[in-house]
Formats: sequence, structure tokens, C-alpha cells
Amino acid sequence: MIKRTLYFGNPAYLHTKNEQLVIKLPETEEIKTAAIEDIGIVILDHQQITISQAVLAKLLENNTAVITCNNTHHPTGLLLNLDGHTLQSQRFKAQIEASIPLKKQLWQQTIIAKIANQASLLAHKKLPNKLLLHLAATVKAGDSENGEAQAAAYYWKTLFPEFLNFKRSRDGDPPNNLLNYGYAILRAIVARNLVGSGLLPTLGIFHRNQYNAYCLADDIMEPYRPYVDRLVYEIVEMNGKFLEMTPKMKQQLLSIPAMDVVIDKEKSPLMNAVQRTTASLAKCFEGSTRKLLYPEL
Repeated sequence: MIKRTLYFGNPAYLHTKNEQLVIKLPETEEIKTAAIEDIGIVILDHQQITISQAVLAKLLENNTAVITCNNTHHPTGLLLNLDGHTLQSQRFKAQIEASIPLKKQLWQQTIIAKIANQASLLAHKKLPNKLLLHLAATVKAGDSENGEAQAAAYYWKTLFPEFLNFKRSRDGDPPNNLLNYGYAILRAIVARNLVGSGLLPTLGIFHRNQYNAYCLADDIMEPYRPYVDRLVYEIVEMNGKFLEMTPKMKQQLLSIPAMDVVIDKEKSPLMNAVQRTTASLAKCFEGSTRKLLYPEL
């Protein structure tokens, strides 16, 4: 069953009763409830949201990812469960002791999947993709020739319409704002499933920024990014240059966990596909397989 994503963009008081999340909306005096066991992600996007400690504890016990946003509506925080799997210490040990050759092979698989999905997105939009197909076919262990960066330079130059003069930058002009928001949701999904698979989201395969608590999440989300890109492309198609975030755009981006993807030749909601990816990663660290399961766009 796919877990629910709950978004709060207005003042709200959140508490718990009988394993239910109780939501009180002061502007309307309306009271709603949701079963905590059914919730996968909670997004807190208003400065007048009050949430009880009991709610946070129950959400995290349920391995719910809790995202907090600042006053510009940009996601700035992510809370995750500390004890997400019965074999956690064993899997931590396998992850920490993973060899350099294994990590290089896993990163090679990750980049091949990412570039292949970027190429597929360009093809779906009837845009040239031969360079990306070539790069995907020639990625070496550890991506030693930096095919990812070569692919990104071509991909971003090609994907969006010329009138946007688009340059990918976290603080750049729209639709960077939409990409950032979508990637934050995706990152939360991946981090949540890494914890659920008994892995440390901090200890990456490739990403090693000492200030980044979610290096492994940033690694594993790479092949899933083109799904967010496709959704943002469709928003651009509908809105042209008018790309300041609207409630409708947020609603579209909040559909990311339920998006259909194909993984291992089976259709699956993205959130469930990520779970299969992180479970396969745990098996790679433990030595029972050397193949990561990634979706094909």
C-alpha cells in the first residue's frame, strides 16, 4: 500500500489521539483525522503550525518523513526515524565495511540509470538524445570520466524551451524553484526508505560532503530525478514563463510519491519503487547481489 503524503500550508494544530493524527484548522474550526500508520510524508509549510511532541514521536515510530519549510516555503529540514529496521546494526556494519570496488560499481550503475532516464525523457519530448545514449553506454566504474557532468550540461541545455534561457542552479530563476521543491520531496522519500531498509542515509557511495546528513539519499535519488524533471517540464508547458509557485503547482509536485514508474519490468508507485531500490542496495552491501534495482523511464 502506498503511504499518504500530507501537506499543511495553512495554520494548523496537530495532535494525536487513539493512533490518529488529529488536525485542527483554526481558520475554519474544522477538525480532521488521519491514521498515522497510513502516512509516509508530512510537509509543514506554514509558520503558524503547532505540532505536539507526541505527534512527532508517533510519526517517527511509523517511519514517516517530516519535512519543515521556511518562510519562503522552501524545504529546510527533514526528520527521520533512528531505528528503522530489526537488522539495523548488522546492515550498518555491512554498509560501513563496503569495499571501494563495490562502491565504484554501485556508482557506475547509478549514473548509467540516471543518464539513461534523462535520455528517455528527452526522447519522450521529441528532443535529441544521442549524446546521452552514448554517455550512458560508456560510463566506467566510479564514473571516472565524469559522464554525469557531461550529460547534465547537455541535458539542461536541451530540456526546457529556449525562451527560459534555463541554467540549473539551486538559487537560479524558475523553474529551479519547482525542481528544488520536487527534489526535496524525492529526497525525503529516498531517505525514509533507506532508514526503513536499515541503512545509514548519511554514509554515501559517492557524495561525501561533511555537512550533508543525507549523502546516501542524494546518491540513490539520482536515477529518480528525471521523473521530477518530467513533471516540472509539464508544468512549464502549461504555464510558460509564469512559474512562481502556486498552490496548483504544489499539488502537482505533491503527487510525486504516487507517480507510476517501471522497475524490474513492473509498474509501481514511485514510493514503492524506491523501497525496492533501497532494499536491493542493502543486499549489495551484504554481498547477496551486486545489482541495484532502478526504474526505467
